[in-house]
Amino acid sequence: MDQKEEKKNKMDEKITLEEVSASTISTYIAVGKKSYCQHYLHLWENENPDPYINNSFTVPILEKELLDSNCVNFLVKSNGNTIGIVKLKIDAGIDEHPSNTSLLAEKIYLLKEFSGKGFGKKILFEIENYAKGLGKQILWLDTMQKGNPINFYLKSGFTIKKESTLKLPRAKSSEKAMWVLTKAL
Repeated sequence: MDQKEEKKNKMDEKITLEEVSASTISTYIAVGKKSYCQHYLHLWENENPDPYINNSFTVPILEKELLDSNCVNFLVKSNGNTIGIVKLKIDAGIDEHPSNTSLLAEKIYLLKEFSGKGFGKKILFEIENYAKGLGKQILWLDTMQKGNPINFYLKSGFTIKKESTLKLPRAKSSEKAMWVLTKAL
């Protein structure tokens, strides 16, 4: 099977978003850490992402998020396998867009072996449907100004709203520049 055929087969694979529960926290943490480290170590001094990991992927953090009615975490599944994670903030206003009409996609991470195979587009489609089901009119997110994700989001219909900055300690100053992107639903 050539690469083109393999990519087409991957495109045919269905993905689902499975809400994280107490019994799947460890899977969310493991996949979140692994996918983050596969894609974003270059952002951190000494390639040490602990400031981010410690604020995102610990059991106490996830237990708190599961109790937060404004937060929903998902495992991204394909053919029964977890291939990534998603974290959404349900009511998250941005500038002139009030909370009740806006949803923040805070985390969309895909394991490296599933990147570039059409899964990201499917994940965005699922997130958009979820947001529409809640009556949202705006989907927004932050992404790094450098790298491939910005191009992916722009091709997917997002527009650059404004500049932002990664605010965690020990991020390389040359890598802190981010964009806030929005998409009308």
